[in-house]
Amino acid sequence: MTAAARRPGGRAARIRAQVLAAARALLVERGYDALTVDAVAERSGVHRATVYRRWRDVGGLLADVLASALDDDWRPRDTGSLAGDLAALNEEVRAALVEDPPLTMALIAASFRSTPAATALGRFWEDRYARCAVVVDRAVARGEVPSGTDTRRLLIAATAPVYHRLVLLRQPDDPGLPGDAARAAALAAAAGAFDGPAPAAERPVGER
Repeated sequence: MTAAARRPGGRAARIRAQVLAAARALLVERGYDALTVDAVAERSGVHRATVYRRWRDVGGLLADVLASALDDDWRPRDTGSLAGDLAALNEEVRAALVEDPPLTMALIAASFRSTPAATALGRFWEDRYARCAVVVDRAVARGEVPSGTDTRRLLIAATAPVYHRLVLLRQPDDPGLPGDAARAAALAAAAGAFDGPAPAAERPVGER
């Protein structure tokens, strides 16, 4: 990379910000099927040759949109209890899924159509699971759950009802669901339901 590409706020950073903002907006407005590199170039005001050279295709654009989410400093809130921490996480998940414009839902849908986007979304989830390990660490330190509690299994159990209702069933938002699901998962964790790693059959293929 050149010095200009590395310099915060440099030309390369500005171009990336313009192009990714255009890609996000067009994905929400038109959907995956109508998203094109030419349309992104026109919306962003960046020359199409530059966009093609750096991102190559729609998959590359979507992958970078997701990769840009890893640049933040997000950390899970410390509320003082496992149930509270999980409820706070669920509230953030809920907010992302019901936001207007529905960028998160559009990116999830696009990941089923684009291999690069699916790969980038997988990296995003891995990053979030890693950052959320502190939720279980704090719960163990407080004596709320056994020391062998598996972070991923607990997080999946806590957040699954929110995703199931809003993404799979497309039912109306239920503001009470994040807290209810969090409390249920916390109770299960306290009883040792997530003690130890998931069985091989329940893990992603690469982790078996």
